[in-house]
Order: sequence, then C-alpha cells, then structure tokens
Amino acid sequence: MTPLSVTRYTLTSALGHGVAAQLAALRGGRTGLQQKRFETCDLPCFIGEVSSLDSPLTGARAQWDCRNNRLAWLALQQDAFLDAAIALRSRYGAARVGVFIGTSTAGVHSTELAYRERGADAPLPSWFHYRTTQNCFSPADFVREALDLSGPAIAIATACSSSAKVFGSAQRAIVAGVCDAAIVGGVDSLCLTTLYGFNSLQLISPEICRPADANRRGISIGEAAGFAILEKSGEGPRLLGYGESSDAHHMSAPHPEGEGAAAAMRGALARANLAAEQIDYVNLHGTATPANDAAEDKAIVSLFGTSTPCSSTKGWTGHTLGAAAISEAVFSLLCIEHGFAPQSLNTQTLDPSLRANVLMQPLQKRVDRVLSNSFGFGGNNCSLIFGRAA
Repeated sequence: MTPLSVTRYTLTSALGHGVAAQLAALRGGRTGLQQKRFETCDLPCFIGEVSSLDSPLTGARAQWDCRNNRLAWLALQQDAFLDAAIALRSRYGAARVGVFIGTSTAGVHSTELAYRERGADAPLPSWFHYRTTQNCFSPADFVREALDLSGPAIAIATACSSSAKVFGSAQRAIVAGVCDAAIVGGVDSLCLTTLYGFNSLQLISPEICRPADANRRGISIGEAAGFAILEKSGEGPRLLGYGESSDAHHMSAPHPEGEGAAAAMRGALARANLAAEQIDYVNLHGTATPANDAAEDKAIVSLFGTSTPCSSTKGWTGHTLGAAAISEAVFSLLCIEHGFAPQSLNTQTLDPSLRANVLMQPLQKRVDRVLSNSFGFGGNNCSLIFGRAA
C-alpha cells in the first residue's frame, strides 16, 4: 500500500479541546468520565461529556445546528486545523480535497428534542430539519460546507469502526485519483438513544468502565470529534496500512474466537508489509465488556503473542462510538510523536483469563509503529497502522 502522511490532526473529547488537552490527560492519568446525568437520562452511569456545546450554530451554519455538528465545529477550530484546511484547499483546489467522515448516530439528539416538543398528534416543529441533522450524511456535508470544499464527501456509519474505515476509503480514493488529499475524521455526540439503547443490551456499566478488569461490568459512553489531513507527501507520521473484515457473527456480539478481529489485523499488517513483531504498541478496541475484551484478547495473542504492549484508552474518554476510531488514531499518533504507551486506565485487577500484555502502568519508550483496533456491531472490523515518518 502507498503510505500517506498525516500532516495535521486534532481531537476534542471529554478530556478537553485540542490535542494538548488529550496529551496532558494521557500523561497524567486523568479520566474525562464523570458520574452525571445527560439531559433527562437518569441511568446510574459514567459519561464522557464535552463542554461548551450549548451555543447554537449561527449565520451560514445555522441550518446545520444540532449537538453533533456543534461538536464537529468546535473540534475544527482547534489546533489551527481551519488554517491547515485553507492551505490544503489552496494547494490542491476545493474540488480535489475529499471529505470522509464516520458517525454512528449523527444528530439523532435533535430528533429526540423534536419529538419531545411535538405533542400527541401535532407535526414535528418547523425548526427540525432531518437532512442537516439526524441524516448520517449530515456531518460529512457539514464539514465539506464549513471548509468550503467541493470534492467528494462520504459518510460512513458502521457503528464503532466508522471513523477507522474513513482512512481506508480516503487512501483508496487518493490512489485512484478521485482526489489529491483528504480530510478524514469522525463525530458522535451524546443522546438518549445510545444511552438507553446500550443499557437495554445490558452493556452500560454503573461504575466507571474498567477495560480488561476481572470485575468489569460494561461500557461508559462518551462523545468526541476528531479530524486528520491525509496527503501523499508531507511532514508528520504516516498511515502505513489498514485492514477491514466483516465476520457477521452476531448483530451485537463479536465472534467469540476473535476471527474477524484477527482478519482485520492481518490485513493491516499485510498492507503495511510489516510482521507482527514490528508493532510497538496496540491500541485495543477494549470496550470493557466481558465478551469483547475476551474475543479481542484471543485475536491479539494469535497474532502478537503475549509480549507486545497493549491497552485500551476508553477509560479516558468512554466509548465514543462513531468517533472512537479517530479518537484512538489521534492517541496512537501522540504515542509515536511523544514516545509513550498509556496504561489501561481504571483497570484495577487484570482478568487472569486474558493473556495479552495489557499495560497496568504507562510505558515510556520509543514508539515507531502502532496498530489501532476498532470493532463495530455486526462484526464490522477495522484496524489501522500508523508509523513514524521515515
């Protein structure tokens, strides 16, 4: 595979706005999860809520106003990303920059608010516009409009693997000549549908999520938005490979032997032309559900054995669903640029049935290559490999 340079990236999550806030929290072992209510949700759980999302979008962006697009706009304003996008447009032309955005629920929260206001037999309120809010294409369309681009725009909604698969889609589009550069990313915001929906599946933990812990009880849900610029050349770390699989084992449970997960990782290693022992750190999907952690562990051990350092970072942000992969891609890039591998935060007693080398303490070391996993409902899996620039 032709590697692509990651020339700029940004992330906004419950840890704060921009990459400096993410790095400080990772270094300091500070979680962004809090035990609090979201909206009218009265579930006893921890959530990863982003601050400063109360102000509506105005002006030309007003038609896109919803929590999800507010979060996307907040993230785009960090780390001089808007300036980088302007320079990208100038360099290649607005029609030659692609936009590839992953999401899961998009702006479903706006629909929840609309139905709350609707009444028994009344129409939906006039302010509600499905196309620019809940529609899964909304975040991709919003980002393209906000950055004044006119190239291809694609939204991918494959649950938790959504914002990993955008990297593969962008790489293929660039190699095929559909575009010369790409803005990839993901955004997913808190809503009642996901909180109550995951709770109905008995996956929401009443305690803070503890990936790989012997007493783990499930996930904590968060929200996040992140973006990266991919180019054929330029300074910065590189996307070396990606692997995708769809095991279709079960609607909401992973294959118990981790077959789909292993296939995605093998595909990423093959595209990157790397052996498993050349990976310095694995960022686990690591949701803290018993079934997911166990299946991923089997897949990891089958490929990497029991020595490669690995950990889940969902103890910091919670599971940000459609934005999980871009969040963890950014964490992977930070590991490469700053020479460390984070511990599995909140994990107190490692599950003795798990055999992978899950880090209980942060590891300070040179990191040249990271593999990051994102596995979605229905067995829709994607693994990414990032590496230090040559």
